[in-house]
Amino acid sequence: MRSLLYTVGSLLLLLLLSHDGGFTGAADAEHSFIATDFNTHHHRRNHGHRRGEEFEYSALSCRGYSASLDEFGAVGDGVTSNTAAFRDAVSQLSRFADYGGSLLFVPAGRWLTGSFNLTSHFTLFLHRDAVILASQEESDYEVIEPLPSYGRGRDTDGGRFISLLFGSNLTDVVITGENGTIDGQGEPWWGKFKRGELKYTRPYLIEIMHSDGIQISNLTFLNSPSWHIHPVYSSNIVIQSLTILAPVTVPNTDGINPDSCTNTRIEDCYIVSGDDCIAVKSGWDQYGINYGMPTKQLLIRRLTCISPDSAVIALGSEMSGGIEDVRAEDIVAINSESGIRIKTAIGRGGYVKDVYVRGMTMQTMKYVFWMTGSYGSHPDEHYDPNALPVIQNINYQDMVAENVTMPAQLAGITGDQFTGICISNVTITLSKKPKKVLWNCTDVSGYTSGVTPEPCQLLPEKQPGSIVPCNFPESPIDIDEVKLQRCYSRRRLM
Repeated sequence: MRSLLYTVGSLLLLLLLSHDGGFTGAADAEHSFIATDFNTHHHRRNHGHRRGEEFEYSALSCRGYSASLDEFGAVGDGVTSNTAAFRDAVSQLSRFADYGGSLLFVPAGRWLTGSFNLTSHFTLFLHRDAVILASQEESDYEVIEPLPSYGRGRDTDGGRFISLLFGSNLTDVVITGENGTIDGQGEPWWGKFKRGELKYTRPYLIEIMHSDGIQISNLTFLNSPSWHIHPVYSSNIVIQSLTILAPVTVPNTDGINPDSCTNTRIEDCYIVSGDDCIAVKSGWDQYGINYGMPTKQLLIRRLTCISPDSAVIALGSEMSGGIEDVRAEDIVAINSESGIRIKTAIGRGGYVKDVYVRGMTMQTMKYVFWMTGSYGSHPDEHYDPNALPVIQNINYQDMVAENVTMPAQLAGITGDQFTGICISNVTITLSKKPKKVLWNCTDVSGYTSGVTPEPCQLLPEKQPGSIVPCNFPESPIDIDEVKLQRCYSRRRLM
């Protein structure tokens, strides 16, 4: 009965497309949409006679229809612009949103493109030898409004260049593949930014906003002009099995920045960056306070990070909408400036609370723990100097760090202490030339247990002679219960 209904639905869709004009034009006549009954793994063709090779992948949602990028006139020579082909493909496939959704297969090749928008109930799938090359031309990126929780662009006042892959108000979006590559080709952008030649904020590789049900997985991202992956004002997000690489000398090339998002899972990622590998955000000063959308219920696990000048995981500094219930575990940090860093300032308002980090291994670090209440960048002069951030219930446990210059730099705000800090079962081995002051603590309070070298007096030992664990939550967050499905589709045989 399910297959019969699906077949009837497919026929009705074809009649509908035929009635409203269908797919017109010479290129459209070549499109080969494949209908896929993914419950029986049986594939049927709507029209055309080309055959394909079946492939399997894991996703939040499987798709009913698929097509290949080259069927829309794309040329994978690394030189020809394929912006129109990507846009046309997504537009045509969006018609299948109510009929099982659709998948766009990007075959082997080097596919140069400017920005294009995604659609709902849609999968972008990259072959292992597919490379999407981001155009280096500013004209290929529309200028859009600043985010309302920021009030301005991050690089400049005013607008910002749209991201390479962009989506807003979407449901059920999957960006995945066989470890294909999205290359931001960011070097010209980095130079223009350094020389002050840009009128607008640099584009990200992926930005998805006001959306629900997002998956980004099994891909390699290279050399973004700025941040690589930026989900914002969104929920129910799975980001997994990514490799993200950028020169360690280039600032602002953050790996993954969940921003005012709820229920996010980041796992099994390897990131090398000139900035924070993961930066958790929720808006900037008065704009973030007024927008009032926190980042919460965030799970990070099995992350490996190299970031010589920044943090493995940063909370802030744009945290004015609030950050809460952040859980990180099984983290490896190599040659990085700091393990976990909380960044905030007078004027931020908001809060960072209920943070739980455990099972972290660090090698060659400047700091293990770093908190600062004087990260003083503001969007404009209209911030409220009476808006003080609340930092409380911060828990670090079961960590080992070697070749460390300084175990901790913990600086709260006078009259606004960072409270409820717990550090338990942490062993830190110093470098050959450590700082004279190993723990520098001001305006913080809490306790430690089983920590070496001996912490500062503001974090006294609790029950000397025994290790007292921090109070970690026992119940999982909702996104941890979400499982991916096994899906099947077909790639076109050339």
